[in-house]
Amino acid sequence: MEMNTDEKELHALEAELHTEILPGTEIMADVGSHHFVKGAGKTVLVPQPSDNPDDPLNWSTLWKGACITATTMVTFTQGFGPLALAPMFPALMESFNCTLPEAVQFTGICILVLGFSNFIWVPLSTSFGRRPVYLASQLICFATSIWRAKAKSYGSFMGACVINGLGAGPAESIQPAVIADIFFLHDRGKWNTLYWVAYMGSLMVGPIISGAMTENINWQSFWWFNTAIIGLSFIMVVFMFPETKYHRQHPDEIIHQAKQGSPAPSSTEKTEPPTAIENTSAKHDGEDITHVPTTASALPQLAGLTLEETAARDPYLGKGKPAKYQWKLFQPQPHPFKSMALDLWIPWKLFAFPIVEFASFVVSWSCSSFLTLNLTQSQAFAAPPYNFKPMSIGFFNFAILVGALIGLATAGPLSDWVSARSTRKNRGIREPEMRLPAMIPYVIIMFLGNIVVAVGYQKKWPWEAIVIIGFTCAGIQVAALPSISSTYAVDSYKPVAGSLFVSITVNKNVWGYGFSKFITEWAEEDGFIPPIMTNASLILLWCLFGILFWWKGKTFRRWSRNSKVHRM
Repeated sequence: MEMNTDEKELHALEAELHTEILPGTEIMADVGSHHFVKGAGKTVLVPQPSDNPDDPLNWSTLWKGACITATTMVTFTQGFGPLALAPMFPALMESFNCTLPEAVQFTGICILVLGFSNFIWVPLSTSFGRRPVYLASQLICFATSIWRAKAKSYGSFMGACVINGLGAGPAESIQPAVIADIFFLHDRGKWNTLYWVAYMGSLMVGPIISGAMTENINWQSFWWFNTAIIGLSFIMVVFMFPETKYHRQHPDEIIHQAKQGSPAPSSTEKTEPPTAIENTSAKHDGEDITHVPTTASALPQLAGLTLEETAARDPYLGKGKPAKYQWKLFQPQPHPFKSMALDLWIPWKLFAFPIVEFASFVVSWSCSSFLTLNLTQSQAFAAPPYNFKPMSIGFFNFAILVGALIGLATAGPLSDWVSARSTRKNRGIREPEMRLPAMIPYVIIMFLGNIVVAVGYQKKWPWEAIVIIGFTCAGIQVAALPSISSTYAVDSYKPVAGSLFVSITVNKNVWGYGFSKFITEWAEEDGFIPPIMTNASLILLWCLFGILFWWKGKTFRRWSRNSKVHRM
């Protein structure tokens, strides 16, 4: 569990609750003599914050808002360009004298490189922090955007796509880790949904703008605009995004240090003895924050102290701010190369965990449903009887964006509500599997949308039906299904959230690249129904496995309970 509990206290909790507490299982209510620091509505805060003002969990709403705004902007700008090419395919074919399948490879190659680039970015993020990764990657994206605008040949433009894919990798892996750094468990669902909407939204807005600029000016103008917003994002990271990676000591570390005769430092080397206090309250986001007795004090406990009722005043909860060291270019790491080598291995190891496989497959095929629309919209709507121009085709992506906003407004709050309701029924014990039933309405929406698009393309239905129903449904499901399934995986394996998203994005982007290789020719030969409905059926299949994980997910977590990934 994410609570700062040692083995002795964990066994005591299990005995009182008569249940097995595995990694991912969280206690969201007081248990007998065990009490925890609470937030609004007497919600137990998981993980328990430290008493340091520079702990990202203690930061004020203003600082958390600045961080999430800056990181969301990076996610948006890094995803904005790579999939904005669809409406400009005809113009690129004319400029570079290439066929449609060759032009589609600009997108396919970029997607493939983007997925594997996280084998570089996530180890760097773990070893040196999130901040330097965002700064370095945005510089690469800035340079490749200029390169694309100036490209004069097919090979040069393809080279820019490859390097752009390398630079845009953090868009798919770093923000979920940042969310886990600064937000408590009960809030992560809505913020992870925001992440998916920002990322997938960038892929939707990109074609809208690129289509209009290609038709009214030229395709190069879009890349100069892209350069400008990347530059703005870089400035936002410099001034609004301090380092969020923060080592929160496990009680076993503290006891080990105490046995060595040295005081147990907090993450900022500040140490205070545990102090018993009366319950107090402070204002946070306009809500009361109650500091109640806790056996797993946010303050260090030295070896030899009993686990008697104690209280830890956390005067900085909701009032903290970043320290000077968190604004450095990078955070020093005592064994950086060992840490990076480990991070190169962990994503492959995670593929052996059923929960990670489940999340990877749901995310991969759900996102490929949107990719299908991106790769086929010009093919379908530029041909008779529609004969739409690039700008009009680009505007159709507004429907997907509206769907994504609907998904943002509903999926996160719904999954958090479903999970909280099940937690109350389960005596305050939260299991990660409790959020999975929230997938049900979005699976239905997904399949309906794919039927409308596939049959509509094939039978030449009125474009209004295809776009308003099919594209909107695609937007709703691509905001909801990936966010719910990936949040489930993060709840189960939070210490390796970054590596977990490497596993997910590699799986997603390899499939996306393969799909981009054959969907154009497949649709030309057999029509739109076979490729689109095959993909939709695979999404349905992977989502149906959610029933198995809702029923046996705790068993799967039991298999990996002793894995080192829980102590990283």
